[in-house]
Amino acid sequence: MAEYKVEVTTGDQPESGTLDYIFLTLIGSEGESERTQLDNYGVDFSSGKTATYTLTSSVSLGKVLLVRLEKDPFFFTPENQWLCSKVVVTTPEKEVTLFPCNRWVSRGEYVELRGGKEYVSYHWTDDDFFGFQFLNGSNPMVIERCTKLPSKFPVTEEMVKPSLEEGTTLEKEMEQGNIFIVDYKRMDGLPKRKYDGGYLNLACGFCLLYVKPDKKLVPIAIQLFQEPSETNPIFLPTDSEHDWTIAKIFLKNPDAIEFESVHHLLNCHFLTEGTITSTIRNLPAIHPIYMSTLAGDGLAVLLERGFQARTYRSRFVPEDIKARGLESIPNFYYRDDALRLWDIISSYAKGMVEYYYPSDDIVRKDSELQAWINEISTHSFLDSKEIGGPSSFETVAELVDFITILMFTMSGQHSAVNNAQFDYNTWMPSNPLLLRKPAPTTKGKTTMQMIMDTLPTIGETVQFLTMGWILTYDYTDMVPLGSFPIERFDEETPKKLMREFKEKLDVLSASITQRNSEIPVPYNYLNPIQMENSIAI
Repeated sequence: MAEYKVEVTTGDQPESGTLDYIFLTLIGSEGESERTQLDNYGVDFSSGKTATYTLTSSVSLGKVLLVRLEKDPFFFTPENQWLCSKVVVTTPEKEVTLFPCNRWVSRGEYVELRGGKEYVSYHWTDDDFFGFQFLNGSNPMVIERCTKLPSKFPVTEEMVKPSLEEGTTLEKEMEQGNIFIVDYKRMDGLPKRKYDGGYLNLACGFCLLYVKPDKKLVPIAIQLFQEPSETNPIFLPTDSEHDWTIAKIFLKNPDAIEFESVHHLLNCHFLTEGTITSTIRNLPAIHPIYMSTLAGDGLAVLLERGFQARTYRSRFVPEDIKARGLESIPNFYYRDDALRLWDIISSYAKGMVEYYYPSDDIVRKDSELQAWINEISTHSFLDSKEIGGPSSFETVAELVDFITILMFTMSGQHSAVNNAQFDYNTWMPSNPLLLRKPAPTTKGKTTMQMIMDTLPTIGETVQFLTMGWILTYDYTDMVPLGSFPIERFDEETPKKLMREFKEKLDVLSASITQRNSEIPVPYNYLNPIQMENSIAI
């Protein structure tokens, strides 16, 4: 008899729970369980509650692929929809799989949930899913519109003609805004990592992507190193399956490393930790800004390059999206959700700051506030003026902008780049942090055995899996954005602003939940109900 532990979490929005009967079926690679009613003593599905059940099966189900939920009426009670947040399944072999839901379930319908990691393992070789990850995976921060090919990436019309729609050209598609590029030049020339008695060469090249008429983003050319040469061929979808597959694997290697080192560690953790340190050092606990905000060698070189490449304005989400030419690329859920969240946070910050600082003169005369930003500029941002950042606040608007950046980075941006790790980065062929063999220098010689020998060992894979699990684990003391467990304000205006902030976040959450119910791969990393109000891991 095989026993499966099932944890079902109800959303924490008002009236998320239900008294109706909930039934669950596990569907695996080797069979499915019986339809089982989830019933413990008392009320099982109340707002914010996680209930645990044991499902038994006479035989092993193999790898659990889907969870089916059904909702039947409880006697003659009126319909009340149930907001299911997630289901976590632990197999007899102790394999734990998260099945995100975040949607309302009505009577008479059934919902099938697909585990994020399982979807990646089944679709990682699909070109459209490869492109999808540059928009909605763990690293949506590198892709940008391509209006002119880099001189070091000599893609020709003949190379990509089979990948484009009939009758069009690469030049026309660039003019129409349908060609995009990722370029890992920042990673080029990093000190080599020692490994197994030798050194690893990091392939830091380019990928050209195309938005097809069906709105799917697909790769159409990959070059693995920066300098073009006979030993640095341009790989194409028309190459052999193994050649094209290994090219995509090697391209995602620098993406995974840059994501973890620069966009996650540096731009979220390191920069905000310095700001919080300065907050504690310079602002008294009753200061309104305090109460609002406290809610290897190769690695060192990469962090330095990432630090030098930053600008203050690039921290503004609307300006970053515009600078990368991503205003209209379809199916870009990170952009859609981030812009709405940015506006909500900015509106809240504006209301709070203007209440306590009704004029620019009051901002300039606040010595504690000025000491705070000066220390941040000197010790956290370093040479803030060179990147366009403030070393003092002259206006209310400048303070609002800074608070918005700080709040968004510590909540939304960190959630976007951190919380996708287990879903996308723990399937090694899709986003490898380590590749054991050199990148191919010719075409036509790649075999499946070569691909397997290139990927991390089992032990290394377990280490990466563990890291991904720890960094994205949903802790029981998680405080979502918009929750204020410590009452810091007693004036009515701030309290009203806080209530309005939470209401707007609830609307955004409901919108994301509805959108996710209509798309094959949900994007939930900027859903406020699953987002920490600060960096807590």
